Amino acid sequence: MSVPSNLKYTKDHEWVLVEGDIATIGITDFAQGELGDIVYVEVETVDETLDKDEVFGTVEAVKTVSDLFLPLSGEIIEFNDSLESEPEKVNVDPYGEGWMVKVKISNPDEIAELLDDEAYKELIGA
Repeated sequence: MSVPSNLKYTKDHEWVLVEGDIATIGITDFAQGELGDIVYVEVETVDETLDKDEVFGTVEAVKTVSDLFLPLSGEIIEFNDSLESEPEKVNVDPYGEGWMVKVKISNPDEIAELLDDEAYKELIGA
């Protein structure tokens, strides 16, 4: 199971790549493994400004549907459109081609509340 050290993580199993005031967000390798084969990713919040921990979308797997929680407050500026036709990218490459949204961060102080790779590994027992 992969937990890249250059990313931040949430207890809800999302990863965050912060580049300036833009955060790229997806679900972790652990999360996609727990969910199983992902068949649909829905994000209808593009161009909306949401608070941290608000639901920004859902991911549907063969077994279940799970809400996606925004790890940082901000405006959702981009959705990975390729997931509409190829949701399996989340299973194959969760930290790369399987990213879900990009957010313009409105409260940079929230970044300090995210988990680093070691804390996330401890959370999932890796």
